[in-house]
Amino acid sequence: MSFIPLGDLRPSSASEDQPFASSRPRLPSWFKVSAKTGLDYLEIKQTLERLDLHTICEEARCPNRWECWNARTATFLILGDICTRRCHYCSVETGRPFPIDEAEPGRVAEAVRALSLRHVVITSVNRDELPDGGASVFAETIRQTRRLNPTCTIEVLIPDFEGNAAALAIVCAEKPDILNHNIETVQRLFPSIRPQGKYQRSIDLLARAKQHRLRTKSGLILGMGETLDEARVVMRDLRTVHCDIITIGQYLQPTKDHLPVARYYDPSEFALLKKEGFAMGFTHIESGPLVRSSYHAEQQIDQDV
Repeated sequence: MSFIPLGDLRPSSASEDQPFASSRPRLPSWFKVSAKTGLDYLEIKQTLERLDLHTICEEARCPNRWECWNARTATFLILGDICTRRCHYCSVETGRPFPIDEAEPGRVAEAVRALSLRHVVITSVNRDELPDGGASVFAETIRQTRRLNPTCTIEVLIPDFEGNAAALAIVCAEKPDILNHNIETVQRLFPSIRPQGKYQRSIDLLARAKQHRLRTKSGLILGMGETLDEARVVMRDLRTVHCDIITIGQYLQPTKDHLPVARYYDPSEFALLKKEGFAMGFTHIESGPLVRSSYHAEQQIDQDV
């Protein structure tokens, strides 16, 4: 087993004309992960390759990939691996996506069965060029996964569907065990960091999902220029629409072409936000420097709505 500083996991090259090209500050000492490729890790990797599937674990350069795959958990990325949006913190490729792969939902279901997963997380790139933003593919993936894996619980991490309530209803009708939509950052930073998203639109989506009597979840990334008080406002806004679960993690600059880290938060600050979040009424909170939206997702399924 080896421990790899997270800065070594990111490419060092960058084009000279990119707006965020700059040297990155040294990572704090606690940012190290265990890079152990055990049998479970290798089985997941080989299954994904055999079935030609993507994971956000790889596309977003998740620092917890080794831990999660060795625990036989992975987050499937559907609707291809090219996103129609360009968020300045995200390493997923942006461009013109390929046509919908009609067989993809079945392959996800087969991967869940092959890996004997008890809980699965399904997310996607943004597909704003589609009339329903890909909601029907989410729904079909849920249906096929349940057909082949009737005891497996399902979390979906969905885009905002550009505020299309009918598209959201398509997903909610399949009754995923958890519906996740990440708010990602504070309202003040949305225009500069998520220029194709809208803060209130994301809050409204979670409110509508709760009207479908679903367990809801969201995620917040710290270190992109917000203050702790602004983060607390986001948490309170999420609780206003009865969001049940929140994940809070540290932003890490994927490449030199992406938004620089404004600040590294101390683990004690994550612990404080977790304590405050429980006081606000969240039923489950994952808060720490290495936390990502699917971190320990299987542990969140037994919480009361």
